[in-house]
Amino acid sequence: MASGKHDNTFLVTFGIPAIFVLIWSTGWIVARFISEDSDVLTMLVLRYLCASLLLAVFAFASKAQWPSTRADWGHALFSGILIHGFYLAGIWWAVGHGIPASISALLAALQPIFTAILAPRLAGERVGIAQWAGISLGFVGIVMVLAPKLTTVDPDQMSGMTWLLLINTAGMMSLTLGTFYQKRFLHSGDLRSVTAVQFVGAALVTLPAAFAFEQMRIGTSTNTLLSLAWSVLALSIVSIALLLFLIRRGEVARSAQLIYLVPPVAALQAFFFFHETLAGLQMAGMALTCVGVALAVRREGRRIPSPKE
Repeated sequence: MASGKHDNTFLVTFGIPAIFVLIWSTGWIVARFISEDSDVLTMLVLRYLCASLLLAVFAFASKAQWPSTRADWGHALFSGILIHGFYLAGIWWAVGHGIPASISALLAALQPIFTAILAPRLAGERVGIAQWAGISLGFVGIVMVLAPKLTTVDPDQMSGMTWLLLINTAGMMSLTLGTFYQKRFLHSGDLRSVTAVQFVGAALVTLPAAFAFEQMRIGTSTNTLLSLAWSVLALSIVSIALLLFLIRRGEVARSAQLIYLVPPVAALQAFFFFHETLAGLQMAGMALTCVGVALAVRREGRRIPSPKE
């Protein structure tokens, strides 16, 4: 009996976060592939609709409970707008229009910092000294991992992309606020049905933008179709389910620290799949990031009561 409990603890503490990071880190590669012959917002709408349909079928088949009140439906839709709609639209639009993936990943790595700043006020979570030390070390490690790639970016190219950087950053902030909203208003309910509704909310805000700003091109190349399938099944269903599970089981600020591991894992993926080099500075940065995350996710202190409680 004790062994089973230990196994479950190990799975929640290490297994699920590891799988989440491995899948989440492929998002920038998928965005780049899809942007080669498709309009990114249009493809996001298709991704949301496919994911929502698959989850809805699964929810009905498994007799999952759906939101029971109008407020619950509203919370699910709005959280989907923040966590999926605005976040992915900002990231994919920026990457699809020329922001280097390394720059976008670095901006995404700011999320744990903003989350830690907002956590005491919005979620009543205490961010201790050790956790702040972990956040700081993690961010320094991310800069070390991405430094060789950042130095190859053309300054003239980046100088004309200020608006894209702002869009990318706004998308990151939307995910940050969305995780707090999820923790506050969707702490219960079946994740299968809730996530299906969330993707509907994301599609509702993304479709008008795609219609207004794009020609709504949908590519049919092998890379595009495989990327779409991966984004639906792995990114939209598996990784989002893991993220929401981690938010429910732990504190928002601690769950956010896992984002620090995404750029190093993406760099490792590029090393194995695309034969990109890994410098000593990058390896040291990966190690420092892991130390930072280990410090940041340690549980210490008591929870600050929420003003609403």
